[in-house]
Amino acid sequence: MVFGVFIHRSDSRYRDRPASHYQFPKQYLSRARQCEGDWIVYYEPSKVPNSRGYVAVARVGEIITDPDDPDMFRAVIAPGTYLDLGDPVPFKTDGALTERGLLNPAGAISGRAQAAVRTLSSGYFHRIIAAGLNGTDTILPRSDDFPSERGMHDAAATFDHQGARPRVEQMLNRAVRDQSFRKVVLRAYSEQCAITGLRLINGGGRAEAEAAHIRPVKDDGPDIVTNGLALSGTVHWMFDRGLIGLSDDLDILVSRQANDPDAVRGMINETGSLILPDHPAHYPRREFVSWHRDTYFKQ
Repeated sequence: MVFGVFIHRSDSRYRDRPASHYQFPKQYLSRARQCEGDWIVYYEPSKVPNSRGYVAVARVGEIITDPDDPDMFRAVIAPGTYLDLGDPVPFKTDGALTERGLLNPAGAISGRAQAAVRTLSSGYFHRIIAAGLNGTDTILPRSDDFPSERGMHDAAATFDHQGARPRVEQMLNRAVRDQSFRKVVLRAYSEQCAITGLRLINGGGRAEAEAAHIRPVKDDGPDIVTNGLALSGTVHWMFDRGLIGLSDDLDILVSRQANDPDAVRGMINETGSLILPDHPAHYPRREFVSWHRDTYFKQ
């Protein structure tokens, strides 16, 4: 088993759902099988407008023939392992490649960099994950609001595959995942509450909005931006308790069981609909919205 890199773009012709599966043709099967049971990094190619580089990490549970297309294959992502990196890692930093193993003997970028699936050394995997999870940002709460994560500030270094296990354990740690989820969701919504429209920043430059899961983690909701909303504290509380919900068209619904429904409606932005992220790929997924409405929203 080895680490790997899967190239993904939001406008891909392939039927990818990065948090659940990655589709690829037979030419990459042998490489993908090497990653089976281990961790991969998702990379947005530089050809994509506003490419962010290395953007997410996940563990490949198994490789199967695509049930919808027998000429294609799927890397099935192990449930609960996908994680957007709180700080996407660029392909190059200060002119140097993050993944320097892509250089050929002449010092130029090799054709291997264009491969949709490629293997990744443990050293470069560590470098990417350390950079993607170690950054600080003013949109986060104070650092002491989260438990200290031993090793999160280690310098990047080449080390053997066994030595990467502590880093893998951190990616499954709830506090680490919550930090990254908050960063990704608040950035997607420009730190603005998607229901009230308010963008409140405290004196220290930190956002008041919180990152809410549409389908909660305790109900098998994934830590992905399309299962997230940026909500102010009070609205987050009401959303979690089913006093506010969303239609499939993302109109904001107010429960008849709210103590003061008129006051709740007064908090909603004047459009009456969810304020969406700039990037369509970050819009809430209908399956999570309908699940919340059917399961939590008090009609």
